[in-house]
Amino acid sequence: MARLKAKGLQARYGRAQVLFGVDLQLDAGDALVLLGRNGAGKSTTLKVLMGLLAATAGEIRFDGRRIDGLQPFEIARLGLGYVPEDRRVFGDLSVRENLEAGRRRPRDGAPEWTLERLFEVFPALARASGRAAGRLSGGEQQMLSIARTLAGNPVMMLLDEPSEGLAPMIVEQLVGVVQKLKQSGMAILLCEQNLAFARRIAGRACVIEKGSIVRAGTLAELEADRALREEYLGL
Repeated sequence: MARLKAKGLQARYGRAQVLFGVDLQLDAGDALVLLGRNGAGKSTTLKVLMGLLAATAGEIRFDGRRIDGLQPFEIARLGLGYVPEDRRVFGDLSVRENLEAGRRRPRDGAPEWTLERLFEVFPALARASGRAAGRLSGGEQQMLSIARTLAGNPVMMLLDEPSEGLAPMIVEQLVGVVQKLKQSGMAILLCEQNLAFARRIAGRACVIEKGSIVRAGTLAELEADRALREEYLGL
């Protein structure tokens, strides 16, 4: 059974339709990247999956259960974690308090992320555990956003542009973290424009343009298609 399966997703912002029949499927331990230009519909797709934007048509199943129509907090309780592009850490709270705010009970089929384990994977956060999150660097805030989501012990994560604006050294650390998550059996769906980052995590990719999936396949296949890269990715 697929961990996540979306079929025929459509969505609107007001009167403007922004998704047109998007289909996606991920199994446990699978990693899929959504590629596309800014405004193509990548972030919107994640928001619809997370219940932050209502689907106007289609269906979403998570571990076999229909979740379209549920509230975001209900979807999170089922084990779907979401790391938004803008991070949204609690700036006035310490790193430790941010992690405690995201804590949920362990769930079957998911590794348990204790505070000690999070600090082991994110040593920079351990060193800054008492510091206000608003005083962290951009890279540290991105790590904190991911760690806080992991504190909820999800079985799958949605990552929106995780490498955007980060220094190469921080991106390298982030690659290692996400690779470990994948190896643990977690399913990962990420939006990315950084192909070098994406290819080290995901084997499969979907190219989205104007709210529709225009091509799907392995990352190697898509990268080898020069016309596709120029037309839809600007590369």
